Amino acid sequence: MRFLLILFLVCLPMLASAVEFDENTRTLSLGRATQVFEDPTGDATIEQVASAENATKFRALDAATLNAGYSRSAFWLKVQLTYRPKNPVASSDWLLELAYPPMDHVDLYLASETAPPSLTWQTGDMLPFQSRQIRQNNYLFDLNLQPHETKTAYVRVASHGSVQAPLNLWASHAYIEEQPSRLYILGMIYGVLAVMLVYNLFIYLSVRDTSYLYYILYITCFGLYQVSVNGAGIEYLWPDNPWWANTSTTFLIAAAILFASQFARKFLQTPRLGCWLDAPLLVMMACAAVIMMMSLTMDYGVALRLVTGLVLIFTPVILLIGIVAWLKGRRVARYFIFGWSAFLIGGIVNATMLLGHLPNTFWTMYASQIGSVIEVALLSLALADRINTMRERQTQITEDSARDLEKLNQQLAVSNRLKDEFLATLTHELRTPMNGVIGSLELMQMEGGEDEIALYRQTAADSAQNMMGIVNGILTLTELQAGRVVYQGEMFSLRNLLFQARSTFEPLARCKGLALSVDVADELPDSLEGDALKLRQCVDCLIDNAIKFTRQGSIRIRVNGQCTDAQHVRLLVDVIDTGIGFNRLDEETLYANFYQVDGSMTREYGGLGIGLAICRQLIELQGGRLSHQSEPGAGSQFRLSLDVLQAKEGKSAVI
Repeated sequence: MRFLLILFLVCLPMLASAVEFDENTRTLSLGRATQVFEDPTGDATIEQVASAENATKFRALDAATLNAGYSRSAFWLKVQLTYRPKNPVASSDWLLELAYPPMDHVDLYLASETAPPSLTWQTGDMLPFQSRQIRQNNYLFDLNLQPHETKTAYVRVASHGSVQAPLNLWASHAYIEEQPSRLYILGMIYGVLAVMLVYNLFIYLSVRDTSYLYYILYITCFGLYQVSVNGAGIEYLWPDNPWWANTSTTFLIAAAILFASQFARKFLQTPRLGCWLDAPLLVMMACAAVIMMMSLTMDYGVALRLVTGLVLIFTPVILLIGIVAWLKGRRVARYFIFGWSAFLIGGIVNATMLLGHLPNTFWTMYASQIGSVIEVALLSLALADRINTMRERQTQITEDSARDLEKLNQQLAVSNRLKDEFLATLTHELRTPMNGVIGSLELMQMEGGEDEIALYRQTAADSAQNMMGIVNGILTLTELQAGRVVYQGEMFSLRNLLFQARSTFEPLARCKGLALSVDVADELPDSLEGDALKLRQCVDCLIDNAIKFTRQGSIRIRVNGQCTDAQHVRLLVDVIDTGIGFNRLDEETLYANFYQVDGSMTREYGGLGIGLAICRQLIELQGGRLSHQSEPGAGSQFRLSLDVLQAKEGKSAVI
């Protein structure tokens, strides 16, 4: 009983491997009927493998396809085929297909009931394309089966890359009929890649954007990689170069990663988004370049394992970078994300199949190609969306530039008008004191008493002084605009400076019936250090304007402040009048050169319209600020805010 059980277990794999078919059979997947023997050293001969001693070393394949991943072992596939036609006169040609083009070594041994196994054909992509029995990208072998004949096929496969061995039985006419659908799918894949390549090439030649150049290089490398891995490369492009047929797979996918990373850097502008976002892409580019060199100088199997791992890392990393760029406001990143998501799914499915964790089927074999077609189409949309975004941005910039130009033209027109008004005002203001000087001198030449001559002399001196003030104002404004006025710190007495200013303008105020007063806070120190001359010019300018635009009432100079620390004092000098006031105006308008609230004021009140402009520039030169408050008919208040130093003991004030 035990002997029978052992015999049954020994014969079970042989029974499981028997495949019978007739003339109506079109195709059969032989995976479940295949037995597998792993040869770790790769030294086993057909005699050893087919011997009775090694029959028990074969195991039934528990999947539709042998998928050993990256393995250095040689694998022997054994399948027994029996052709039993129902029609005795029926005949057909039968083909054995191994549907995995990147296999390095494929050896077929056939044994019949009357003949031992012998080498029928030896091929693989380590040999020229002419070594194939039937010139197809997949490996096809003629079984030469006669009706009611049984043959046992031994297929030895070995590769430095991934070991995949999907075995199929085909009737020759069925294989020919099925080829168009497969070619259509591959044609669509290659066609989409070619169309996208030409489309983006024309766009690059038009816009000269380097993003398109890197994208074109990426499509080229990835398209050639697909041609290589599908067997079309060795069939049409390099049929007599087996070394490049194997090396190109690793080299081209590494080059595709290199250019895809650079494309992502340019397209998403990762250097601007942050070094932490740009660094992973630079690392990917460096790794891809190293793998490209390794594929040319070392065993391509090592480089192929490395590039497969790099693909598994690269695809999710670039997808995450696209998501971050989208969250940071890059609108074009949305198509980028969708495109790389499709490629991620296809790439992971294909790489997982190559590693041996998924079965080798049409969808797992071509998953990366299908995903890449979707990705290429979406990335082309992303580039088109980027052009639209740039066009919208350019339109917006053009509109903004037009508005800015219009604003500048308006400002230029206002400036020209103000300058014209200034020239007219200057002519008027200079003519008045000049007439006073000339008239007084002419009257002095005529006979008159001493009192009259003294009056004429005083009038001429006042007119000359007035004219000198106008000239000094113009010179000061010119020097300020030329940047020739500098800060000059010195000791001065605050109260003396203010009372001197009051003494200067008090006669003019008295002539108009105005009260002029100075109020200084008691807690303020008197000895200070700063630019007293420029501060005095600012105060004089504000007092002069207040007297000029006030018909009745009073003008008050109020000085407050506080010690910010042991050395610094914040001065607040307010000049308050009960004059005509004016509507609310922004500082840029009120303090502009040659500006006056109403052009008619030039004739009524005089002045060149440069006093406030000089005052503002002088106070800002000292690190201070000029501000104002005013209401029509209620008067105005101008404030000088300025930080000065407290004088050190033992130093005397200049003013």
